[in-house]
Amino acid sequence: MAHIPAFENTEDAGVLPFEKALIRTDLGSFDREKWIYVPDFYSEYRYILGTRGNNPLITIGINPSTARPGALDNTLKSVERIALGNGYDSFIMFNVYAQRATDPNKMEKHFNLALHRENMKAFEYVLSLSDKPGIWAAWGTIILKRDYLIKCVCDMIEAGEKRNAEWFTCGKRSVNGGHPHHPLYLKKDSVLEPFDVKEYISKLKENSGQDEK
Repeated sequence: MAHIPAFENTEDAGVLPFEKALIRTDLGSFDREKWIYVPDFYSEYRYILGTRGNNPLITIGINPSTARPGALDNTLKSVERIALGNGYDSFIMFNVYAQRATDPNKMEKHFNLALHRENMKAFEYVLSLSDKPGIWAAWGTIILKRDYLIKCVCDMIEAGEKRNAEWFTCGKRSVNGGHPHHPLYLKKDSVLEPFDVKEYISKLKENSGQDEK
């Protein structure tokens, strides 16, 4: 089933702060020893979805869709295969923006700073789960859908630097813009490759005119 946002703006939906979202509610029925899911119930936004382990691969898409514990979509199934195939014992699906929308065109047009701030708290939490975080940039060309997505990635780069995170891509990058490949349609034995995310985002900002703002 597709997820169409129930609200035009997430401000109208109400956003649960990340610290409160971490608290178990028992509204979600799943194996909590295996899964990490924040909030632990289906809502208009999602901070974290993944499996528990000592060395997770943090994968960053643009925005969450319908996936949840025990009901992974094809994108998340591919993410799990690539993570395990590259030596990680678990995966964490994260997103540049936390609003759920099966169709990225349905993402809100106006940036919700409060939602982004809580998403960044979630990202810092995810980074803290390993000594040297590995981050797979996997957002494809969808990053061009909204201007505010570039700002979100910039904040993630800054947070990652504080944790000495390593960035990767997997699969061929786009011809125009060098955007990271989306997880779908990758072979199960695809190899992660180092990614200079700062150079990438600098060129993206320049091409979008955001360096002038």
